[in-house]
Amino acid sequence: MKSLVIFSVVSVMSFPVLADDLHEIKTKSEQLGLISIEEAKSIALEAKPGIIDDINLENRAFFGGWDYEMEVLGKDGKEWDIYINAETGEVRKVSRDWDLF
Repeated sequence: MKSLVIFSVVSVMSFPVLADDLHEIKTKSEQLGLISIEEAKSIALEAKPGIIDDINLENRAFFGGWDYEMEVLGKDGKEWDIYINAETGEVRKVSRDWDLF
């Protein structure tokens, strides 16, 4: 039963970003004076070439500031999480997303 619940939660979390979400992220980034989604995408793909699967804009109180969090399906067929400082464009972290199977 635990594996079914975990699979269901992960399935819900892995849907691609919807147009409304992108509009909200774009509006918020413009209001806060952050780098654009397009700039963040370019930086993420330089760090890990592939296809961007998901984008989020997160307030990282722990790290101090805003981050774009992107999931990239790499050319190696694996999913990667790329964290970009939304104020400076600095790549904060590149890590391999965990696999279910």
